[in-house]
Amino acid sequence: MASSRALTPSMKLQRRADMRRYGLYAVLIGVGLVAPFVAYPVFLMKVLCFALFACAFNLLLGYTGLLSFGHAAFLSTGGYVTGYLLSSYPGITPELGILAGTLAGLVLGGVFGVLSIRRQGIYFAMVTLALAQLMFFVYIQAPFTGGEDGLHGVPRGDLFGVISLNNNLSMYYFVFVVFLIGFAIIQRTVHSPFGQVLKAIRENEARAVSLGYNVDAYKLVAFIMSAGLAALAGSTKTIVFQLASLTDASWHMSGEVILMTLLGGVGTLFGPLLGAGLVVSLQHQLAQSPLGNWVSVVLGVIFVLCVLAFRSGIVGEINKMVRKNFK
Repeated sequence: MASSRALTPSMKLQRRADMRRYGLYAVLIGVGLVAPFVAYPVFLMKVLCFALFACAFNLLLGYTGLLSFGHAAFLSTGGYVTGYLLSSYPGITPELGILAGTLAGLVLGGVFGVLSIRRQGIYFAMVTLALAQLMFFVYIQAPFTGGEDGLHGVPRGDLFGVISLNNNLSMYYFVFVVFLIGFAIIQRTVHSPFGQVLKAIRENEARAVSLGYNVDAYKLVAFIMSAGLAALAGSTKTIVFQLASLTDASWHMSGEVILMTLLGGVGTLFGPLLGAGLVVSLQHQLAQSPLGNWVSVVLGVIFVLCVLAFRSGIVGEINKMVRKNFK
């Protein structure tokens, strides 16, 4: 009879880390289920949409080491495609509109990736920024986007043709499920063998090449996945607010998602979620205060202070303390 192998110290530490992580997942799901009875559902939906956007961006920056300055292009593409289809074709249900917007983001991500993935560092960032600005000007001129006016009055419709999303509570739980699906995809990716290769590329690309990995192919797949998830966030956001505008396509939005990710903790699963919640909450609170015209300045100051005080972001610093205490 085969005896069970004793757990090594490293295996015990990994098991504890897994238990803490899954316990945190359960707590967050529980909080998400009761949250709309405590806070305004539309605000919570905005947080979830931007949290998914930040998590998608973190997949590229935090786990692959690629800094994109053009992720707003994918957010806006998903929003515009979904908004146009739902506004122009009443027979299309919300889930089909979101699927179409996500597929459009995947295609655009493939094009962007092929054109930029062979560049590194600041050159990669500048290529993505240039391509995103190109899309910004395309969306200004394209007739289906409404130009500077955007798409207004996008119908929420009926989920699967049965459940009306005009009710904010129903809409919230739909957005919550979409976020959980996107987050689960990211979580499974980063803990898979594919995710381990991405981390190896982030740490030392030359060594990954020497081990025989097709680095460009891995980076391209990661870029396309990140673009598709960003488009999923944009499609969902358009249905929530019944609006698709140029704001989502501007370079400011690309900057905001970088702020959310770095503030919460780049390279962590929960960092972008916390960062998005903090930024959206600060924007909401500051907009109603005498500092309403200084929102960007205040956010910039907070970002600088957090970078100086928490080099790894808020969640990154918490993880360091937890690992130190549980060793």
